[in-house]
Amino acid sequence: MDMKKKINLELRNRAPEEVTELVLDNCLCVNGEIEGLNDTFKELEFLSMANVALRSLAQLPSLSKLRKDEEDDDDYVEEGEEEEEEEEGVRGEKRKRDADDDGEEEDD
Repeated sequence: MDMKKKINLELRNRAPEEVTELVLDNCLCVNGEIEGLNDTFKELEFLSMANVALRSLAQLPSLSKLRKDEEDDDDYVEEGEEEEEEEEGVRGEKRKRDADDDGEEEDD
């Protein structure tokens, strides 16, 4: 289900101005951008967008009352960033082993 349809379903015959909580989990984002969410959601305090393949928050309207926003942030990892973190972890482990080896002498 695309995001616009999911928003209409979640409204449940209410006006967008009346909605305080909106759960858009597992809906489809067209081109990885937010669709159907606009400034009329003035009372929105909670927004969940987990597993929506979101790549950009550029279309996110100003939601002044928003207190909690949940999205699957795995999609926001920049290219190469994940590999750098893994490499740093490996280098850190090697440094730790080297430091441990320097303080120990083998008994024969």
